[in-house]
Amino acid sequence: MSEWLVSYPHRLDSFLAEEGRVLSREKAKRAIEEGHVRVNDVIVKKPAHRLEPGDRVIVSDDASTPTESAIEPKDLHLEILYEDEQCFVINKPAGYSVHPGAGAIDEPTILHGVALLFTKMKIPFSSESVLVHRLDKDTTGCLLIAKNPAAHIALQKQFETRTVKKTYLALVAGIPEKSQAKIDAPIGRSSMNPTKMAITGTSTSREAQTTYRIVGKASNVALLECDLHTGRTHQIRVHLAGIGHPVLGDSSYSSALSERVVQEWEVESLCLHAWKLTFESPADAKDHAIEAHLPAQFLEILKKLNINFLA
Repeated sequence: MSEWLVSYPHRLDSFLAEEGRVLSREKAKRAIEEGHVRVNDVIVKKPAHRLEPGDRVIVSDDASTPTESAIEPKDLHLEILYEDEQCFVINKPAGYSVHPGAGAIDEPTILHGVALLFTKMKIPFSSESVLVHRLDKDTTGCLLIAKNPAAHIALQKQFETRTVKKTYLALVAGIPEKSQAKIDAPIGRSSMNPTKMAITGTSTSREAQTTYRIVGKASNVALLECDLHTGRTHQIRVHLAGIGHPVLGDSSYSSALSERVVQEWEVESLCLHAWKLTFESPADAKDHAIEAHLPAQFLEILKKLNINFLA
């Protein structure tokens, strides 16, 4: 059984899907409709049920599905950056979703690779209690994995209470006017395209803050160090596009400028990297600062641009 306290108004299925609570919105929908979810001790079978601050949401252990509970281990050659008795951090490669999505059951995901690591570590694997947070498919870098349900709950709570520090590196089109600034703009589902997010002031939008600092630049490109103060879907990508400086290689939130820059410098991958992650491990109650080295493709682009950055 998993339990959470609601701190903001939201749809029930969306709330359960965020930050990997039940892995996907489709699974959340099934769990709700099958009667595995209670709100304030009352079973709710409506995915669109409106949650209010203070509501208590409980998901029973029966909410697992055959598809996700039968994830087969696959060797993705995942690099472990840190490990202790309760958790570990991998350097996520580009090109892999963190978990299976609708219509992509046979596609290898990070979860399949983690299943193999659990096998090698000789510890029980449960797809519902390993992913503490998520990274987009083409984003690289630090991804925190829990080794057991208790650690999963403890680590997720840190993300929910914002005690985890997340620092990213982003290569963007153009050079921001301010060398450093805080972007404070709410994010919600795009009304034009439900698969995308947008800066919007609707009732379902949620507060989002990102601080950036220029750490390198070329003629028409800037390397930004970004600190996430919240953890919204596509947050950095949406915020940077919102100030006119999309992340290079981001086809979803591109602009005419970023498309020209991508062609000019022959960028073939998303230039967004989860560089540093600081969290408290349940193993020793101490803070651990983990750093993921940049992938080869990112480093190659920096070399082309003659941007010197040691990471």
